Amino acid sequence: MILKRVWLMTTAEEFKAKGNAALQAKNYSLAIDHYTSAINIDGTNHLFYSNRSAAYLSKGDAQNALDDGNACLGLNPNFSKGFSRKGAALHTLKRYNDAINVFKEGLAKFPDDKGLKNGLESVEREKNGPPPGASGGLGMANLFGPDTMAKIALDPKTRGYINDSDFMDKIQILQKDPDKLGTMIKDPRIMDVFKVMLGMNGMDFATGEEYKAKQEENKTTTYSDSSSVSRSKASKKTEDTEMENEQVVEEISLEELKKSENLKASIMLKEKGNNFYKDKNFEEALSAYEEAFALDPTNMTFLSNKAAVYLTTRKYDDCIAACQQAVKIGKENRASFEDKAKAFSRCAKAYQKKGDLVNAIEMCKCAQLESHDKVTERMLKMFELEKKKADALAFQDDDKAEEAKQKGNTHFRNKEWPQAVEAYEMAVKRAPKNARIRNNLAAALCKIMDFNGAKREIEVALEKDPKYVKAWTRKGDIEVLMKENHKALESYKKGLEIEPENVACKEGLHKVTSMINYGHANMTEEERKERASHAMADPEIQAILQDPVINQILKDFQENPSVANKAMTDPMVRGKLEKLVAAGILQIA
Repeated sequence: MILKRVWLMTTAEEFKAKGNAALQAKNYSLAIDHYTSAINIDGTNHLFYSNRSAAYLSKGDAQNALDDGNACLGLNPNFSKGFSRKGAALHTLKRYNDAINVFKEGLAKFPDDKGLKNGLESVEREKNGPPPGASGGLGMANLFGPDTMAKIALDPKTRGYINDSDFMDKIQILQKDPDKLGTMIKDPRIMDVFKVMLGMNGMDFATGEEYKAKQEENKTTTYSDSSSVSRSKASKKTEDTEMENEQVVEEISLEELKKSENLKASIMLKEKGNNFYKDKNFEEALSAYEEAFALDPTNMTFLSNKAAVYLTTRKYDDCIAACQQAVKIGKENRASFEDKAKAFSRCAKAYQKKGDLVNAIEMCKCAQLESHDKVTERMLKMFELEKKKADALAFQDDDKAEEAKQKGNTHFRNKEWPQAVEAYEMAVKRAPKNARIRNNLAAALCKIMDFNGAKREIEVALEKDPKYVKAWTRKGDIEVLMKENHKALESYKKGLEIEPENVACKEGLHKVTSMINYGHANMTEEERKERASHAMADPEIQAILQDPVINQILKDFQENPSVANKAMTDPMVRGKLEKLVAAGILQIA
């Protein structure tokens, strides 16, 4: 249904009308300025972008024409001219494959659209080169490219011809075979089109008596054919007068008019919903977003905003459903990557709040595939760490830990050291706070000569249970194996502080003391240097040697022994010097 309507224009429509007038006058820069002013007032009207795209293309700025074509389709994906604008711009940029895809996409929605059909044929012809025999003639194939077709569509006198199937058939014949021009030159519509293309609109090709006769004929008659009737000068004058009065007669479909009005209303409702959300009026916000979506069911943003309300009000299942629907609508209507990523990210948060970290991580990854974002990247890493901790916690089981420990004990008794290590490691995962299991693991690691791993496990065991004497004994034994006698001395003493009669600690202390007192006498000079070098890597030994009090005492032993011996009565000083002796840094004469 076509609705003819004369309407008083809003400010934005006034700029559009001025833009149309400037475009018809071929003042493309002025037309672009007017369309831009209209867009600044109302950026939701796809027609403004469509017209400005045509102006840019006529001016020769195909890239901006393409940008506006994209914007036009973004606002109204069901506007056939939007596909024509975008396809023509791509054609002019010689992006033939992209142009062909756009025209085909438009024809999938509007299979009978002549402009899209002509645009597709023109691109394919230029991409594949001229057909045989097309080198002659007047270059009709080049004249009827995307730029010229846009001019024809915008000219008041010729725009109606595009909807004339007979005329378009002739154009298509000429594009394929320019030599046919001679058989069609008498058609006055073809002559009108030539005037538009050559910038001679309003001029007449007739001269002399023919011109006078034609002028006289125009006063009294009009010509017509099977498909169209040309405009008389009187009708053109009426049209010019109407434009001067700043009124526009447009042919618009009732459906298109309703969509435009719904789009504007939906944007206003979204802003209203946003204000309600900021004021924490969540029910009112939901109602506004739902009304907006009812008016424009192609806009995923309204659903994404609903999801934000559900997330804030802890309705996580509703949030997830809204996000999933938003993404579906977004994909169907070519929403921006950023909008789809935002919906995925919001969905991830809802899953995380529900404790479903698997889906939360998956949603974050989907968001990153749509549009990479640093905030989402940090959220993904946080969720992955949270899942790792949750998995470890879920894996814990005291009964299964004891079962694994007993397996480890069996392997240990059978001297199956690697199998014992594996069983004890499983027991540790099942019960990470069990100091006794870690002590067993340390013993098994010593058997496979992994002293660093054994020491690490026994230190964790002591963190879990600092009064576990058997772990202090094990720590001392490991440190002896690692030639850290000064540390072993301290470990055995720690065990004896907790349990003074502990046999293992007493034996260990006696053993390491003997090694310290008598071991130096049997060492070569090279062995002493190696032990001292090993001890110097210990941060504790380094700290003692950097202590100015200790340095002074060491100096006094050489220069003033009585003062040094007096200082040795201080337990703290004596303990530090004993550590230096045990480490092999000092020797007792």
